[in-house]
Amino acid sequence: MLDSDLARLYEVETKALNQAVKRNIERFPEDFMFQLTEEEFEIWVRSQIVTSPKGGGRRYLPYVFTEQGVAMLSGILKSKCAVDVNIQIMRTFVKMRQWAIENKELAERLSELEHYFMQHCKENDADIAEINKALTLLSERTKPNKIGFKS
Repeated sequence: MLDSDLARLYEVETKALNQAVKRNIERFPEDFMFQLTEEEFEIWVRSQIVTSPKGGGRRYLPYVFTEQGVAMLSGILKSKCAVDVNIQIMRTFVKMRQWAIENKELAERLSELEHYFMQHCKENDADIAEINKALTLLSERTKPNKIGFKS
């Protein structure tokens, strides 16, 4: 999650959030937080539909926090709002992980079914082709989209 998004959720300025992080930088190794490159930032800016408010814009490349980084923020931002928001964010990460696991299991089961039909139903090639086509279509629909930036 971007520093500016977290700051908005925590109801603090981005500058204040980043200052708190810098005061506790030993708590944020690179797998907890990293800074976008200029290229990644440009891609992110192009993907935004809304524009910055008048006089807005960033002077520095944004920081991105991983799930562990967001959890670590709860130790340095102690307002009631920050604690409540952190709980909601952690629950969201858990739901995202559960969704990914469930879809992985579904994809594995579809693959097993396809393998079974290919091994045991050789005599009806036309029907198998239709089943295979349907399984492929269903498999493509359940593939999760890749999100995030390359580090």
